[in-house]
Amino acid sequence: MVPADLHYTKDHEWVRVDGDEATVGITAYAADQLGDIVFVELPEAGRSVTQFAAFGVVESVKAVSDLFAPLTGEVATANDALAGSPELVNSDPYGDGWMVRIRLSERGELDELLDATAYDALIAAG
Repeated sequence: MVPADLHYTKDHEWVRVDGDEATVGITAYAADQLGDIVFVELPEAGRSVTQFAAFGVVESVKAVSDLFAPLTGEVATANDALAGSPELVNSDPYGDGWMVRIRLSERGELDELLDATAYDALIAAG
């Protein structure tokens, strides 16, 4: 089930906006496709990220995949819990498995993201 209150990228990241900050993670679909996540590399606070550019890496038993920033801004914080428990991405991708929080610099970029209906259609098309 794709949460209706989030924005999504075609690369399977999700975004939850709260004021001028956005929490970012990968979708349950992406986590399922990757299999068991064994390692997550995230940027440090203060690093600038650009919409659709790589900002980190997620490694699973199947593959190593880049993480792409859904929005431009500055990393406010990274989810340090993933260093010791990367499996949170699999077990709770929309909750404790979040990746980073970004201070937004371009709110208009939200218009370039998918809503839940469009993301559902994307994953249904496979």
